[in-house]
Amino acid sequence: MTESTQSLVLRETHLPGVPLHSRGKVRDIYEASDDELLIVATDRLSAFDVVMAQGIPDKGRVLTQLSCFWFQFFRDDVPSHFLTADVQKYPAALRPFADQLAGRSMLVKKAKPLPVECVARGYLAGSGWKDYCATGTICGVELPAGLQEASRLDEPIFTPATKAMSGHDENISWAETVEIVGLATAEKIRNDTLRLYTKAREYAESRGILIADTKLEWGLRGEEIILIDEVLTPDSSRFWPKDGYQPGRSQPSFDKQFVRDYLESLHWNKQPPPPPLPPAVVEKTSEMYRDAYRLLTGRPLP
Repeated sequence: MTESTQSLVLRETHLPGVPLHSRGKVRDIYEASDDELLIVATDRLSAFDVVMAQGIPDKGRVLTQLSCFWFQFFRDDVPSHFLTADVQKYPAALRPFADQLAGRSMLVKKAKPLPVECVARGYLAGSGWKDYCATGTICGVELPAGLQEASRLDEPIFTPATKAMSGHDENISWAETVEIVGLATAEKIRNDTLRLYTKAREYAESRGILIADTKLEWGLRGEEIILIDEVLTPDSSRFWPKDGYQPGRSQPSFDKQFVRDYLESLHWNKQPPPPPLPPAVVEKTSEMYRDAYRLLTGRPLP
């Protein structure tokens, strides 16, 4: 990777004087005002729950710009927390940091996140495939016998999850979802998740991408349930190239697959510190993120 490419990587933001709300594996979140948050997508990448020492060029910009695209795409379908991604419209205290924020940040309304992660699956992959092999079900949803890995499901299914104490997502049943958030809320977030996934899947397929599954998050503003967090990015979804799709095997995907594959080839115990990533793996991963943006939006990353 060239020095100029490396210089585009932002692994951590520093906004002196702006209160830090939280710093996650990928995103730095700041208190923009009493009622607003600033979400900054860095170029950090985690694999097997370990943050890599190197960042991935353009990754944060892809996550933010794709989320902005989908918030606009769904603007007539559901309310969301999205306000603007234009730094010039941010509160005055944030504008001096435009060099860190431009293209990779969003100003959003505060909301209380619901403690259920809403996963919609249209294809059999990942943990869903493992569950199906073991039980013939996913999260208690009965599926037909004889399906293969990466099979397309006749109808998308809702397979909720929640964060365990370890920080990993754990699949939960419909009954557990109802117990956590109540029946009315559970039905609403299930129906809205499947509705948005179906609309996005049809659109993406016309652009050459199969959305195998995605995770949406919802939050409460007063009594209103709104769409929050990132939306339909390579970090929250499984994007496969439509060309070459073939059930019965693992599919290539527009995400950190190259990093995972490289790490799996090493004798690494998947505990910190992570091994360094070769430049070719970093650049190929960056290219896949940019390709996902270009295919879905019809334009190169700005």
